Amino acid sequence: MVVTEMASESSNASVLHRVSGIVSSPLSLDEMLGEIVGLAARVTSCDACLVYLAESETGEFVLRASLLPHVSDLGNLRVKMGEGVTGWVAEHQSPVALSSKAAADPRSKIFPTLVEDTYQAFLSVPLVNKGKAIGVINIHHRDKHEHEPEEIATISFIGEQMGSAIAKSLLEEENARLSEETAEMKRQLETRKSVERAKGILQKRHSLSEEEAYLRMRNESRRLRRPMKDLADAIILSEELSRKESSPSV
Repeated sequence: MVVTEMASESSNASVLHRVSGIVSSPLSLDEMLGEIVGLAARVTSCDACLVYLAESETGEFVLRASLLPHVSDLGNLRVKMGEGVTGWVAEHQSPVALSSKAAADPRSKIFPTLVEDTYQAFLSVPLVNKGKAIGVINIHHRDKHEHEPEEIATISFIGEQMGSAIAKSLLEEENARLSEETAEMKRQLETRKSVERAKGILQKRHSLSEEEAYLRMRNESRRLRRPMKDLADAIILSEELSRKESSPSV
């Protein structure tokens, strides 16, 4: 009994040490999720592990990491709050452990592309940050598997401890996305301004209607395989140089 308890304490210390290392590391979000999947698999000896993270735009939980390869599903497979066992765990912030016939659970939602949904045993725990579920860790076993209280507690511990680090990475990812969207909007606005100015130049220079000027620019852009912005800037520059050449020197 004493030996078992010592082994358990040693295992818990090892998990704590690994989690602390992941949290304090400069890993990217995807790298961090990969570490979580690997650690969860090692702790539970599972056959599959999936991690879903909340998406700020939709509030849905998106598949972001997997022990088994799911190239086409990563970033695309989604679960709504309260949908399936995964959504239920996120909504109630409470783990669910199913030792066998997991697919028969009334809360289950089956995804045809996930072979994991055909497995017998299923453990799902929330990733939590500041009282809010930001994701879910799903553990799958092909055969019947009794989830020991210590196993559930360990995976729940990983979910709780990793929550803040993942939330920080998600925020950084969202800020980067918003920054890129802002930059793209600025680029589009600058393009529209240049195109409008270039159209005006062509209209005046060749007595064209606005539509005719636009079509000429579009066709030339395609012919030269150059962006409309570059073509518009070239027309504007040509006009400015022409004006300088025609203005009287002092």
